[in-house]
Amino acid sequence: MIALVDCNNFYVSCERVFNPKLEGKPVGVMSNNDGCVVARSAEIKQLGVAMGMPAHQIDPHVRHQCILLSSNYALYGDMSRRVTDVLSQHTPHVDVYSIDESFLSFEGFDPETLTERCQTMRHQVRRDTGIPVSVGLSTSKTLAKIANHRAKKEPHFNGVAIMEPDSDDTRAFLEQLPVTEIWGVAGRSAVRLQTLGIETAWQLRNAAPKHLRKHFSVVMERIVYELRGQDCISLDDMAQPKKQIMVSRSFGRLTNNKADLHEAIRVHTSRAGEKLRKQQGLAQAIMVFVRTNRFRQDLPSYSKSLVIPLSHPTDDSRELVRAAMAGLESIFKPGIMYQKCGVMLMDLCDHDNEQLGLLAEPLSDEKRERNEKLMATMDKLNREHGKNTVRLGMPRKVNAWELRCEHRTPRYTTKWEELAVAKA
Repeated sequence: MIALVDCNNFYVSCERVFNPKLEGKPVGVMSNNDGCVVARSAEIKQLGVAMGMPAHQIDPHVRHQCILLSSNYALYGDMSRRVTDVLSQHTPHVDVYSIDESFLSFEGFDPETLTERCQTMRHQVRRDTGIPVSVGLSTSKTLAKIANHRAKKEPHFNGVAIMEPDSDDTRAFLEQLPVTEIWGVAGRSAVRLQTLGIETAWQLRNAAPKHLRKHFSVVMERIVYELRGQDCISLDDMAQPKKQIMVSRSFGRLTNNKADLHEAIRVHTSRAGEKLRKQQGLAQAIMVFVRTNRFRQDLPSYSKSLVIPLSHPTDDSRELVRAAMAGLESIFKPGIMYQKCGVMLMDLCDHDNEQLGLLAEPLSDEKRERNEKLMATMDKLNREHGKNTVRLGMPRKVNAWELRCEHRTPRYTTKWEELAVAKA
């Protein structure tokens, strides 16, 4: 069985952990430079505040009722790591999909105990981190995604939903689920499917896989098999557009060599930059993380992450690598045997919707065009002649950039001077 664990309203939930007065209030979290609303509580959704809405466009009467906060990426990144650490106590197979989602493999576990096991896991995450999560279980990632949606929306599941691929309940739900709601089926693909008479998930499940591969791609073929309960999609196949881009890998052997981590982070960041440019996006922040093998009881345990806001939205791998290296310098701890490291590009936006901070200086058209041509040439050479045909060298060490965030809450878990204060 595969589980998808999704943190409910993650950014808002992180804020509520350290400020319980926000419970039950309409809360929104804004993007870098306090531009658009990127996270919403259930209460603010009911007021009609849409995802991505510019803060200044919110109706004044509604705005008066809302609490809008600046993004606190240091807090969110650290809380994400803490949630992942708890999940790792329940299975050694945890794949982080985004800052608020992880896939877990329960292969070899007794299926009869999974609901109870996942309820225990949910309660531990809430107890140890304060973050509420929902769990969807099935035999494939796509069905686990759908099950997670049901776990959130249908109270009788109590936060944990299992979808057996061949059950009558699963069939009834898929018959009502539009193809637009399926993980990996984008807008244009959904329209093309509808022209073929495929409008529901059940119809897509029963379509001819090879026929869809011919008209779409191998990913669409795999989605059909996934809806039938066969796990055949890798996370790289389903990179989320305009949300986060994650690239990580375990080392072939444990290492305490700083140069190994530098090389891995450089490669991962370059790869993330390629993915970002492929979906024509820009990143406004990058998270770097390292961790040890928590199941090696004979070795010291260590898990650390750091989010670095970028001075302006970018898809330039040189800037991304420079920021990632600065982050690695801050979290690297000598003498530790590391198992894994990675990066996550965060707060993504479209080229057409780029928003600069009040103090940020936009690139000149000439420099922007030169940078875009350089990255496009590098991507083309690597695409035509193989990965790493052209690669970036090691950048010099730089400091993390400071951004203007007028409504950011304290970084409770990563800054000593910003620890929460208990008053008697």
